[in-house]
Amino acid sequence: MTVLLEASIEQAGYTSRKKVLTDVFLEVGKGELVGLIGANGAGKSTAIKAILGLSEDFKGHIAWNDCSFAYIPEHPSFYEELTLWEHLDLISTLHGIEESEFAPRAERLLQTFSLDHVMHELPVTFSKGMQQKLMLIQAFLSKPDMYVIDEPFIGLDPISTKRFVDMLKAEKERGAGILMCTHVLDTAEKICDRFYMIEKGSLFLQGTLKDIQEQTGSEEQSLLDCFYQAVQGDRL
Repeated sequence: MTVLLEASIEQAGYTSRKKVLTDVFLEVGKGELVGLIGANGAGKSTAIKAILGLSEDFKGHIAWNDCSFAYIPEHPSFYEELTLWEHLDLISTLHGIEESEFAPRAERLLQTFSLDHVMHELPVTFSKGMQQKLMLIQAFLSKPDMYVIDEPFIGLDPISTKRFVDMLKAEKERGAGILMCTHVLDTAEKICDRFYMIEKGSLFLQGTLKDIQEQTGSEEQSLLDCFYQAVQGDRL
């Protein structure tokens, strides 16, 4: 398996308070969807920031092995003065996408996520779910080697969630690597190849669902049940 991302986080945190993460090591391979899971405050967002080079206090090494990547944030971010289509046109320019390829690809994505009717409107006027769809469309438009996705299901309706999951599967088939941080463990269980579980700022469990079931003594149990048992046991 070709490794696209290698993250060795010895410590990471914020200058205003003590370090949040210690000794977190993870990697993502080509054509692999990896789930990053953990309770609120466990350090998942800090890990994402460290991987993206946004951590205020970081010690370790992040290796992007000659791969392009797209980041889908938990909280939508956009230019208030640009329309949806102008956002996509900007992305195509930044990534050097030919006009003949850009327009049909953008239109297909807009139709997939049911935003074609507002393509010339300002995202600032959109609902949270529509703004989240814009983040997804921008990432898929660029067709990167690697995706880093932070809590993508927040604000998505069931139909959009299904279409998003189908797009992730298609990108995996294309060979893209995906690191996805999520609380939606029932969906993660169905689509992720492996998992990294962070608890109290450190790597707690890792592996396939079967590996985690064995490590927690929860054979035949769901990822949610394994997660609950592991975290509750560690906190007793």
